[in-house]
Amino acid sequence: MPSRLVLGLGPTAADLLDSISDDRGDLAVVTQDEHRAETLRADGINVLEADQADPSVLAGLDFQPESVIVASEDAERNADAATAARDCFPDAFLLAYVGRGATTDQRDRLDSVADRLVTPETVVTDHLAQSIGDEGTRARQLHGILRDIDDHLAVVTHDNPDPDAIASAVALGAIAERAGCEVTVCYYGEISHQENRAFVNLLEFDLRNLDTDSGAELAEFDGFALVDHSRAGVNDQLPPETPIDIVIDHHPPRVPVEARFVDLRSGVGATSTLLVDYLQRFNIDIPTPIATGLLFGIQVDTRDFRREVAAADFEAAAHLVTNADMATLQRIEDPSVSPETLSVIGRAIANREQEGSVLLTGVGEITDRDALAQAADRLLDLEGVQATMVYGVVGETIYASARARGADIDLGEALRDAFGQIGSAGGHADMAGAQIDLGVMTSVDEREESLEEIVRSIVSDRFLDAIQSRSHRLLGRVYARTDYDVGAFAESTALRQDSEDTAATAGDASAESADGSAWDWNSDATRLENGDDVEGGDDESGQAENTDEPTDDEPEQAEDSSETLVEPDDSEPS
Repeated sequence: MPSRLVLGLGPTAADLLDSISDDRGDLAVVTQDEHRAETLRADGINVLEADQADPSVLAGLDFQPESVIVASEDAERNADAATAARDCFPDAFLLAYVGRGATTDQRDRLDSVADRLVTPETVVTDHLAQSIGDEGTRARQLHGILRDIDDHLAVVTHDNPDPDAIASAVALGAIAERAGCEVTVCYYGEISHQENRAFVNLLEFDLRNLDTDSGAELAEFDGFALVDHSRAGVNDQLPPETPIDIVIDHHPPRVPVEARFVDLRSGVGATSTLLVDYLQRFNIDIPTPIATGLLFGIQVDTRDFRREVAAADFEAAAHLVTNADMATLQRIEDPSVSPETLSVIGRAIANREQEGSVLLTGVGEITDRDALAQAADRLLDLEGVQATMVYGVVGETIYASARARGADIDLGEALRDAFGQIGSAGGHADMAGAQIDLGVMTSVDEREESLEEIVRSIVSDRFLDAIQSRSHRLLGRVYARTDYDVGAFAESTALRQDSEDTAATAGDASAESADGSAWDWNSDATRLENGDDVEGGDDESGQAENTDEPTDDEPEQAEDSSETLVEPDDSEPS
């Protein structure tokens, strides 16, 4: 049964019919234009050839519309049709187009019965705003760059891409193909999380996993676009000197971004939202797989529309819902869990240690670092816990994943403080990640401490110090750390570390160091080394030099790249 009624069919009404819905079954049109009526019938629209301003015609309709659109070009007939529609359908929403050359009396008549009045001036203004406003200018510039490439474009995500990065890359690829480019969507690293694998497989996205050892692979591309991150060599494994043509990202940069076209809008919750905007401006019908992917990307990066969400994210999601495959989306959200993930979660629970409302746990050597994020999420459900960090070793790198809920702490900044000078870190206020290269510690075999103990001291102590400096509520008392500052960390790799028993809690009275001297674990905070007090992720020069670091221009990429997709809660990998 139709729920919308269109009276008259001028060019404006024809445009409305093209945009207001893909479901033509709930739409009916009354018009005297025989030619337009035949065209609409061919499109499956219910059309009545009659006078749209005749009250008897409207009264004879066998349905009660919820909304009525009056939109011929004749101002007088529009006024008559709107008056008749209001009399016949007093409860319907009435939108009336004034038409051209309307007199003041005709406008007043329409205004007195219409819920909303559209004038030719507003139509032109809206069109100009779309075409020459900031967004319209950006769209034209992007199209110009794509036309200029006019050959093989590599659309590169950040390492270990999450759903937002993958969907954004595929969407940009669709836009580029429309502009005449050959497109390959590329990534470095792995798509290891089961949810992300389901995302790619069920939506049948064609992605290429680039080989870091094969520089010749890049020679086949004539242009490069980055999505969901903004610098070559930072959270991707492109050579830092790679010339970038296009950058589209929602993470605020801390250093200038160099590319021929740059769109960095941190006022939205996901890069997918920005791609929806471009697809709309280019008037591209969004295929179901891409619509489903973009919707999931927004959902994950905003943690189900609860984190850093903007009106534009809701509007983009609303636009995507009609084309998205909700059944497939449900299958993506409920993937099977690997045995290793369950094992990592089990070890995280068994090894947990708690300081105040902060819980830390190490899980040893793992192969799937995405499992760390899932473990951090699970532990956050424990009573009395407001922040968690789970860390493990993959090859020669320590990976850490942190989560917070209801805490007065910015985890992204805390992890930068803790690990910014010895590794890379970043993320959101409520979810973040870090990675630290073990270096020569992996070959240490002539020390009293095990590698596991060294890792435990480095990660736990630094994290607790960073939390203590930023929040006095999460930790019940001052936590005095071991002497693993930057200098000590370097010494440990040179086999000269004098360290004490690791991972002591605030309740420990003392510990014995390697040379037998005692260390007072409850000493005042003033005994913390000055070197650690000044460490952090704000040193932009150092971060810029670290090509593996994701923090400066992508606050969440460290976590993002490895875990973003880890959970639908937040694609934490943002």
